[in-house]
Amino acid sequence: MITTLIFDLDGTLLNTIKDLASSCNYILKKYGFPEHSEDEYRYFVGNGMTKLVERALPEAKRNPEYIEQFREEFINYYYNHKEDHTKPYEGIPELLVKLQEKEFKLAVASNKINAATQELVQKFFPEINFGSVYGQRENIPPKPDPKIIEDILKDLKSKPEETLMIGDSSIDMQTSVNAGIRGIGVQWGFRTKEELIL
Repeated sequence: MITTLIFDLDGTLLNTIKDLASSCNYILKKYGFPEHSEDEYRYFVGNGMTKLVERALPEAKRNPEYIEQFREEFINYYYNHKEDHTKPYEGIPELLVKLQEKEFKLAVASNKINAATQELVQKFFPEINFGSVYGQRENIPPKPDPKIIEDILKDLKSKPEETLMIGDSSIDMQTSVNAGIRGIGVQWGFRTKEELIL
């Protein structure tokens, strides 16, 4: 019996792509680098902010020192613009309310920086009592590493066989496999149906 539902954030609960794309493009433009389309960013995101920056930068600039410098500027800018266009997908707030009424344990597991994850969840879903919310934390590997799921299961005192991971990318589906839980892919997010089938 399923008692616990762990949701990805970007592309699953919230449509964040415009703010991520415009923030990264702002920094790229500042440095005189080529910008990218919103559709391209759908495939840049998902593996955490460092990988997003690496994918967005020109190939000649993808060295560790430069990536870290660019990442810091991008995160600072994005943090102040993360709510400019971001909003829940249609029907998501109502779905979460119904799941809460049915007494499911609810959690969020994101590769977005932890502070932004916490703030966005609180802003857009204040009526939902998520039992555990984690973004990307220092010294914790991003999804698809299972550590984030293991921490959530510990917080909620849930068993893997009672848990579902809901996400919009192969990263989420691989996370569920790595954590030994079942996964459900949603098609309204950033990636295609084909990518969700492992």
